[in-house]
Amino acid sequence: MDRWRTIIEPFRIKSVEPFRMTSADERQGRLEDAGYNLFNLHSDDVLIDLLTDSGTGAMSSEQWAGIQRGDESYAGSPSWYRFLEAVLELFPFRHVIPTHQGRAAERILFAVAGGPGKVVPSNTLFDTTRANVEFTGAEGVDVVIPEGRRPSALHPFKGNVDLEALERLIAEVGAERIPLVMVTVTNNSGGGQPVSMENLRAIRAICDRYGLPLFLDACRFAENAWFIKQREDGYADRAIPDIVREMASLADGMTMSAKKDALVNIGGWLALNDDRWAEQARNLLILTEGFPTYGGLAGRDLEAIAQGLREVVQEDYLRYRIRSTAYLGDALAAAGVPVVQPIGGHAVYVDAAALLPHIPPLEYPGQSLAVTLYREGGIRGCEIGSVMFGRHPDGSESPAAMELVRLAIPRRVYTQSHIDYVIEVVRSVAEGAAELRGMRIVAQPPTLRHFTARFEPLST
Repeated sequence: MDRWRTIIEPFRIKSVEPFRMTSADERQGRLEDAGYNLFNLHSDDVLIDLLTDSGTGAMSSEQWAGIQRGDESYAGSPSWYRFLEAVLELFPFRHVIPTHQGRAAERILFAVAGGPGKVVPSNTLFDTTRANVEFTGAEGVDVVIPEGRRPSALHPFKGNVDLEALERLIAEVGAERIPLVMVTVTNNSGGGQPVSMENLRAIRAICDRYGLPLFLDACRFAENAWFIKQREDGYADRAIPDIVREMASLADGMTMSAKKDALVNIGGWLALNDDRWAEQARNLLILTEGFPTYGGLAGRDLEAIAQGLREVVQEDYLRYRIRSTAYLGDALAAAGVPVVQPIGGHAVYVDAAALLPHIPPLEYPGQSLAVTLYREGGIRGCEIGSVMFGRHPDGSESPAAMELVRLAIPRRVYTQSHIDYVIEVVRSVAEGAAELRGMRIVAQPPTLRHFTARFEPLST
């Protein structure tokens, strides 16, 4: 199969969902109504929705069959046991606590482990993870390798933790202030970049030396395992499930949004080995999510997750997933559009700072580019820059490390012709990049402002 150039989807389409075509003038009106925030758009007004890959994928016929099989008993449902078996097959932690999605797992974990004065190191914390850390009064500190902050840098594992920076941070703040180290696989904020097994082993050694737990934010664990198989010495002949289990063996726990690499539309879990933390977490789960054998999920959702975990580690699926994302990224790079290199697993990240050098970071070049892609072609992407990460808990603001627009590709949803259309639109917008202007915020909440802030374009 590898000798053929065309990427074919390893599935047949059984059902289709029509969408409505719109004009540029109509989309401009929708932008004005939405306060130039793409999260505020009605999805019916979007042609190609690349806002996120979270919960936006298409489920398989076997997953839909599982939904019919779902048992809705309040406690001890057979669906719970099938879910638990599927999770433990890949992640054999002592305790598995289901939640309605990943941020609920984060909220529970940091309610237990966080608190004022504490510091949580990570390669890069994503938006809700950082917010849940900060909500407890703790501080999240990113210690990704320098290449991870340079979009054009070529490195096979740009999601790796900077080991020296981690050691310095521990020495500076004291191990007693660090409740855990969290590693995001793959590193979403840094361009969907993977973390190597070698780096995970080295982080494990540091954590052991200082008595610190290591947790994975494992939303895209299968994509990370695929990159390890393709890029790291000694793993070419290893099966994906074995690589995943080795990753898990180096950690003390994990948070998971099943809406990514469990191939479902809702769900997640917190898994960990610490008995005391697990007891506290279950008590919080009952308070906010539900009984420990359903955790805010219907039995049918547990069934869909169990099947999705079996499908996501299949190599035919992962080969298609990674190659089809690279198809978009490679085409944009060949056209001179600056993108994060090498291309990540779940998304292509356009380097808005490089494309729009005339727009200062605090005039939000990523937001300007994302808005223009929607207006010109009906494509909804997501700013990953100073709108998302520039504001601090004390209300001050500074430029983010990178100014990106993420084009996140839903799993098993779009065909190659859809992606060819995206390529055409992005190339056209890039050709007129010098005409784009910045934006200013006219209303914003105190936290997670990118979800609901309202903007207006700057005239000059």
